[in-house]
Formats: sequence, structure tokens, C-alpha cells
Amino acid sequence: MRRASIQLLSHLTGRKTQKLIPLLSKNYISDVTSSSSSFKPCTKIHGLIFRNHQYQTNPSQNINTLVENPPQLSSRQRKIKEKSDLEEAFESAKTPEEMLQIFTQMEASFEETELGLASLKIGLKLDQQGEDPEQTLSFGNRALKVLDKHDRPSLLVAMCLQLMGSANYSLKRFSDSLGYLSRASRILSSLEEHGLGSVEDSRPVMHAVQLELANVKTAIGRREEAIEHLKKSLEIKELMLDEDSRELGVANRDLAEAYAAVLNFKEALPFGLKALEIHKNGLGHNSVEVAHDRRLLGVIYSGLEEHQKALEQNELSQKVLKNWGLSSELLRAEIDAANMQIALGKYEDAINTLKGVVEQTEKDSETRALVFISMGKALCNQEKIADAKRCLEISCRILDKKETVSPVQVAEAYSDISMQYETMNEFETAISLLKRTLALLEKLPQEQHSEGSVSARIGWLLLLTGKVPQAIPYLETAAERLKESFGPKHFGVGYIYNNLGAAYLELDRPQSAAQTFAVAKDIMDVSLGPHHADSIEACQNLSKAYSTMGSYTLAIEFQHRVIDAWESHGPIAQDELREAHRLLEQLKSKARGASTNQLPEKALPLPPTNLSGQSSQSDISLNRS
Repeated sequence: MRRASIQLLSHLTGRKTQKLIPLLSKNYISDVTSSSSSFKPCTKIHGLIFRNHQYQTNPSQNINTLVENPPQLSSRQRKIKEKSDLEEAFESAKTPEEMLQIFTQMEASFEETELGLASLKIGLKLDQQGEDPEQTLSFGNRALKVLDKHDRPSLLVAMCLQLMGSANYSLKRFSDSLGYLSRASRILSSLEEHGLGSVEDSRPVMHAVQLELANVKTAIGRREEAIEHLKKSLEIKELMLDEDSRELGVANRDLAEAYAAVLNFKEALPFGLKALEIHKNGLGHNSVEVAHDRRLLGVIYSGLEEHQKALEQNELSQKVLKNWGLSSELLRAEIDAANMQIALGKYEDAINTLKGVVEQTEKDSETRALVFISMGKALCNQEKIADAKRCLEISCRILDKKETVSPVQVAEAYSDISMQYETMNEFETAISLLKRTLALLEKLPQEQHSEGSVSARIGWLLLLTGKVPQAIPYLETAAERLKESFGPKHFGVGYIYNNLGAAYLELDRPQSAAQTFAVAKDIMDVSLGPHHADSIEACQNLSKAYSTMGSYTLAIEFQHRVIDAWESHGPIAQDELREAHRLLEQLKSKARGASTNQLPEKALPLPPTNLSGQSSQSDISLNRS
């Protein structure tokens, strides 16, 4: 759905529009039609002339009963006619090649200031076709120089900026793309706020900008922000399209997939269900779109640990895929089904499913590798460790040959295999695979969130195996990557800081540990609530860090908070509450034996920026307090 309409541009320039034609630039909504009835025809906008070729006011001047030779045109009249003919020919051109050929002729007759709209139209057409983004960018820049002459906001300028953002995105110049698109968004917001122009005209451009912003922010790993732009683009579509539009169904599914990609399955579910409803009503139960919706819902339900519902959706999806003969997608769906059976504890069923799939795969295919990963998982759950390892080794041999061809898919597979080795307590192998995963992801800016998660897992495993100094840089990198992707208050960032604090405490750096635990607690209080078990653990760790420093007053204060939080859980947390009281009494005993000069008056401050590479900087700021 990366298209846009030249009709909108013709509408804005006063030409009478016909029935909807395919939109020219990427990311405009193809289902939207517009009418030019609310606009009065213009004779000239920004120098590019568009005439309506009507009879003159006095009809008698248009009727001639005598056959005469046509009057000789003056030089000026000839030039006007030549320009008019070129304009008509340009407007009639259907392909980029035709438009470029006529535009070359126009350059000889028109001033540069008269070619703004024509440059924009060519740029939009090239962008729609996906041809030569450098040339697209050149025409977009040329149009912008002509049209962006005034300080007031303009829809045409916003269209130029969207075009340049799209071209830069295609060229992987993400920073430049983000700059153009952000300015386009500000202009469109200003137009809407001040009631300037037609809402019907601006909405397709607003949609294009929001969708392109989602693409760019996904490409640079800022997934949470990308989702917000996807939501806005969907809201705009809902205002423009019929509620049963197939395109609206696809947009809902895209948003559900985006949420699922960041493991936010709760938010993904309603959009996945909406997509299914739209496609069932419009296309019937046996459509490919419905099959895709059901397969996605299977993934979402699995993420919500509603594995029976997941399996039901998967089976319905498989029936449709089988009817349509989509063998490749069917095999992937069967692997998904096997993973759902494993989650339900149906290991023999899963193995039988996978045996059927492996017979249909090629020897060195990625699909075959995925089959053996799932087979290994089932066998591991049956405690057939040797057989499980053989399956995983086969999978790794296949994946090793695919690293350059499908780096994202291979990285995901390595990560999955490493988790199985963790389950088997093969930590060195798990770490080795995760490092291979990280090497692939570091080359892919759009996978920044995955890079952060993998770094966090490596750091945690290194902590677990006693390699604390090696763990710290991985944890620090993970925190920075996930903050950039999901924001500084995401609960995942809190978990990483909790582990980082544990690492500092293990290295006998209690001040750094206390500061880091404080960050973890602050994040978890916001994202999970102060009475969540993980938030309580962060508070408990903070109390431990202050105790290690000999700061018993503060340690006792935070231990009281731990007790209050566990008390809110009621009888189910009696064991935790009893342990918290034991630790409090222990702290009081230590405090009675401590000298007063060991008791600081205030807690350590939170770091002003970040904790990446904080070893020396943290200690300096702490000593000042």
C-alpha cells in the first residue's frame, strides 16, 4: 500500500479530476477518492499553467460562418500556445519515461520557478514506481525550492517534504528522511489546527507522512515510537475508508504485527481480531487474508499463553492455506502448530507433526532448520538431551550457510537455539550462540531492540556463570539500546539495571550498585507499579546495597517499604513477608553496632543522564554526595 495520488495534486492545482486513478507517491491511501467541486478552477499556480479551455463569454465570438485562413500568431502567442501544448502533453503522460521526455522540452520554454508542480508530479510518479530514488530526490528538492517560498504552511510543501522523506528512506538515509518527514508532520498539524485548506485533501498526505515515519523509526530501532505513528495512520484511514474496506483490515493486521514484534501481545490482540472480522465479512472465511489473520492470532495467543486458542486459530489457517495450495506458508504454519503443541505439553503430537513437515523440506533450507529447532525443543522437554542436541547441531549447520542471505531470520533462530542450551545448562554454548546472534544484529539498525535483548541475555548468563566483569559492558549496552527503542521507563530496562546493580555489588562497588538499583526501582515503580514482585525485589536490592555500604538508616527505610509492599499481597505472600521481617531485624541489629558517622543523611542521587560506561563517572558523582 505504498502508493499516492496525482489526482490530489491535480485537484489542488484546479484541474478537473476524473474517476480515481492509482495514486502516485508511496504511502497515500489508494481507496480514497476526491472531488474537485469545492475548488474553483485556477489559471495558474506557482507558474505552472492549467487552463480549462472554455468558450469566451460572448458566444458570438466563437461562431464563424465564413471559411477563412487562420490568423497569423504573434511570437508571444506562439510561445503561449507551445507552453499550453506542453502542459497538456505532460498532463496526459502515463509513464515516468513519457513525463521525463516532455519535462525536458518544458525546461526550454518555462522558467525554473514555473516548473515546481511538474517536478513534484514526476517525483511522485517515480516514487510510486520505486525507480531511481536519487532521481526522485532530485525532483523533490527541485520542487521544494520553488514551492517553499513563503513562511506560511502549505499542503504542497508538505507533499514535497513527504516525497523527499520517502526517497531518503529508500536510500537508507534515515536521519535525513526523519528530518523531512518531521517537518511535513508539523506543517500538516499547523494546517489542521488553523483550519487552512481542505481536510479531505490533507488526510492522504497526513497518512503518508505517518506511515513513512513508522517505517523510518522502525528502521532505526525506535519501535515504540513507530507503533504510535502506525496507530495515527490507522486512525486517519478509519476516517477515509469504509469500515469494511480490505485495506483497513490490512492496516489493523500491520498494527497487530508491530505490537507482537515488541512482545506486547495484549495490545496486539484487538487489532488482530478487528483485521479478521473485516476480512471475514468482506472476503469470506476461505480467503488468504483471513488465513494470514488467523496465523497472526495464533502467534498472539501463544504470546498470551492461551495455547489452545492459538492452536485453534492455527488449524483454521492451515485449512485455508491448504485449499489455496500455499505450500511454503503451510509448512511454516505447521511448525507454529508444533510449537503450540509443545507449549501445551503434547510432545509426541508435536514430534509427529514435525516429522511430517521435515519430509517436505529441502536438505539445506531454512524451513528444515526451523523444524529441527522445534524438534530439539520437544525432545528436550522429554529429557532426551542427546537427541535434542543432535537436532540443534543439524539446525546450526544449516543456518551457518544462511547468515549472509537471511541475517534476521538466522539471528532469531540462533537466539531460540541458545535458549534451549540454557535449559540444558549448557551455558557456554548458549553464550557462544548469542554472540553470533549479536554479530549479525549489530549490522542491522532496524534490529536495535533485538540487539538490546540479546546483549541483556549475554550479560545475565555471564553473571550466572560468575564472569561478572565481562557481564557489565553487555548489560550497559543492553540498557542503552532498549532505552532508545522502548523509552527509559520500559520494564525491560528496569530488569537490566537490576542485573547491572547485582554485578556492581558482586564487584564490591556498593555505591554504583545502590545508584543502579535506584534507577531500576524508579523504572519498575512506573512501569509495573510499586507493589509488583519485581519492583519489590528492586527495593530489596536497594536496601541490601545501602546495608553493604554501612548506610543502615537508608537500608532500614527501604526494607520497611519492602514489608509494606508484601503486606499488600495478603496471605499469598506470607513467606516473602516473613523473610522481609527477618532481614529488617538483621539490619536493626547491625545498625545498633554501627557508629553514627557511618549513617549518611540522604540517599544517593539518580544519575543525570545514563549509566553506560559509568564505572568512573558514577563513583565521582557519588563521592560528591
